[in-house]
Amino acid sequence: MKRFTINTLMSACLLLAAAFILSAFGVKPKHKSPDKVYLFAYATLDNKGQNGLHYAWSNDKVNWSAIGPEHSFLKCDYGRWGSQKRMLSPFLFKDDAGMYHCLWSVNETDFVLAHAASNDLATWNRQTYVPIMKGIGSTENFFNNVIDLEVFADKNAYTISWLSGYRTAEYANEFATSTKDFKTFTTTRTGLKVDRKNLRTTVTLAGVQQQGTITEVPWAMVENLTKSMQAVKYKNEHNKVTPETDAALFAELKPVTAKITIDASQNKKISDMLMGVFFEDINYAADGGLYAELIQNRDFEYALSDKEGRDEKWNHTTSWSGSFRLDSVNGIHTNNSHYAVLKNGAITNSGFDGIALKAGDKYDFSLFAKGAKCTVKLKDAAGNVVAETTVTPGSSWKKYIAVLKPSKTITDGFLEISTSEETAVDMVSLFPQKTYKGRKNGLREDLAQTVAGLKPRFMRFPGGCVAHGDGLGNIYRWKNTIGPLESRVPMRNLWGYHQTVGLGYFEYFQYCEDMGSEPVPVLAAGVPCQNSGTGGAGQQFGIPMEHMDEYVQDVLDLIEYANGAATTTWGKKRAEAGHPKPFNLKYIGIGNEDLITDVFEERYTMIVNAVKKKYPNIIVIGTVGPFFEGADYREGWAIADKLNINMVDEHYYEQPGWFINNQDFYDSYDRSKSKVYLGEYASWGSTIYNALAEALYLSALERNGDVVSMASYAPLLAKEQHTQWNPDLVYFNNTEVMPTVNYYVQQLYGQNAGDSYIQNTIKLSDNNNDLQKRIGVSTVKDSKSGDIIVKLVNMLPVSVKPEIDFKGITAKGAVSYTTFKGNAKEKTAVLPVVVSMPVAEAVAKGLAPYSFTIIRIKTK
Repeated sequence: MKRFTINTLMSACLLLAAAFILSAFGVKPKHKSPDKVYLFAYATLDNKGQNGLHYAWSNDKVNWSAIGPEHSFLKCDYGRWGSQKRMLSPFLFKDDAGMYHCLWSVNETDFVLAHAASNDLATWNRQTYVPIMKGIGSTENFFNNVIDLEVFADKNAYTISWLSGYRTAEYANEFATSTKDFKTFTTTRTGLKVDRKNLRTTVTLAGVQQQGTITEVPWAMVENLTKSMQAVKYKNEHNKVTPETDAALFAELKPVTAKITIDASQNKKISDMLMGVFFEDINYAADGGLYAELIQNRDFEYALSDKEGRDEKWNHTTSWSGSFRLDSVNGIHTNNSHYAVLKNGAITNSGFDGIALKAGDKYDFSLFAKGAKCTVKLKDAAGNVVAETTVTPGSSWKKYIAVLKPSKTITDGFLEISTSEETAVDMVSLFPQKTYKGRKNGLREDLAQTVAGLKPRFMRFPGGCVAHGDGLGNIYRWKNTIGPLESRVPMRNLWGYHQTVGLGYFEYFQYCEDMGSEPVPVLAAGVPCQNSGTGGAGQQFGIPMEHMDEYVQDVLDLIEYANGAATTTWGKKRAEAGHPKPFNLKYIGIGNEDLITDVFEERYTMIVNAVKKKYPNIIVIGTVGPFFEGADYREGWAIADKLNINMVDEHYYEQPGWFINNQDFYDSYDRSKSKVYLGEYASWGSTIYNALAEALYLSALERNGDVVSMASYAPLLAKEQHTQWNPDLVYFNNTEVMPTVNYYVQQLYGQNAGDSYIQNTIKLSDNNNDLQKRIGVSTVKDSKSGDIIVKLVNMLPVSVKPEIDFKGITAKGAVSYTTFKGNAKEKTAVLPVVVSMPVAEAVAKGLAPYSFTIIRIKTK
């Protein structure tokens, strides 16, 4: 007994000593984690309810710890950006197979319930929006909405119960449905109070009461959710780089030496189509921009609906002033019914922010008219006449043409049509004869040439969101954009204005041919834009399946229009437009930034399979959603694998830091699967810093040119005072074209492209990882010229001294040396400078801070 007591005491002393030592060195005994905890799932009304699904966990259902907070583990994709994309009252539960399901209300008024499923609560599958209350009467005082829904297991199925009828639950009625798989649902039943189980719980988080559901989960899952949240936060912070943060990060940095070895024997084939352009009618890029028409609302078809009734001044008379009345009886065409009737008076049109005219240049004026003689004048802002003509119409509609030659250059002119009797006019048009390549109904010469100056290997058109429109009725139908101008179907532009479609599919094909670029038309995948707010909010309600055969035929007809002989139905229409030879279409895009849903996949699959069957040589470019990650991206790629699609279209707009930190993004892509078209990308800004971040990334795209086949910056064009999106590659007004610094990076890559990538190694005098990511090297060979092209990007605030060693490359004569440099914050007045110098001087010449350098070496 005595011995036991002594031993016990000694052991206790040793334990105390060990505890003291561990405590002194900051080491704490490891506590065992719980096997399971409670997870509270909820959403807040912060940011209009757009922050999505949140989690908190607890051991005892009393003390809760938020994972975030306000971190979004699942966001709603329903409806428009800005006003929608909301998640209200989410209900989370786990089914018998271990799958987690989340159901929620999308807003206070719509007739759908939303659903998504996940294995781990962090990665969610595609979302579905079930029109569960569609067809159940909605009146001014009764909404067929879905609010306060809940789910419970019931006889090998799940019963979903919700309230509907009013914006709040207090006065709402009960409704329910059942499902086994959350894909098919029983007919909605009403008035069943027994279906309400009141399964939600109120929890206090940070002093605020939140309502949601509680589910028991493994502790490891909470750890995984926490790591997922922390990883997102880390990446977001890591990507927040600016010239100011660079100055602090590299404050002590001295000039860097870079030993670069370029070995011609180590090479691989890459795409010769990498650099292209994407044209979308956004920011007045078409009417009032690239399309050279100088008269706004030439056909009197502007409508209140173009701006969804938000601007009462936007109507059939927009841009027209004077004494006239509108009529639509016996117009020139059913697609263009409205026209103006003048009676002993005059009307004027100020074009797009005034009409710019050059002295001595010739302008083609035309109009459809009937009635009495009228006088046509071009005037300056003071009312002085600079050109005029007369038109003497007959008693029925006829087109009249005249050539006007202004006597002086003006920037703020207007057109005037006057008569002393009664004259009806429509399709009033004024075009400069100096269009790009001299085409009738052509393109503004300076703007079109600026785009062509990029040397684009392809042009994607007409969108973008414009291609699949706001609602089914706004889908861009290519057949509506060809033929005589007066017969084309004008339409609302979902970016908030009007499309004459004077720049239609024929003109797009012609422009591509004139630039030497491959045409890449994009057609809707049977669903409208994911940002739709018309006809059912978002893409979830596609073209009815009974009409899909007709739509698929439209897609096939486009290929015939482009490539068919002049004897075919649609090839004949191309020939009638003035182009008997085929346009030799090789690519076609199906879909754009689509939400990957069951509705989408069914229609998309129909279109893709039909194209591949009838035209197996056409390269189909599919879609993988609007982002480089997330459910749409994963599901889009899965469909691409299943359908064996040639190429997929990826999009991302990110901070400069993202492009710096993700130069390895495509390194791990499977080369045996679909190729990639990076159809839309840009860093957020138009400074040298942004341009060089894009230059760095483009060097990585060249390195991955065996999987990335095509890339195009977006958006392309923007008119001053009429922008819906920033930044853009080229800004313009009626008299000036203003390329951004980003433009010159795109141009330098386009002018110095290759079809073979030569491997290089680089060793820096400083191994700092942040430093290494800011120096880019890409070497390509142009097989046609034999030239070797070395691109060097220095995105550091200090100079870099290169030491370039060429293996297997012998220069023939002097090299072309191009530098593009400036203050990192600079936006304008920075142009590339090209000089000639000996190769020995070029390979040792220092790279200036924040610069992009190209060394072009002739080997023949």
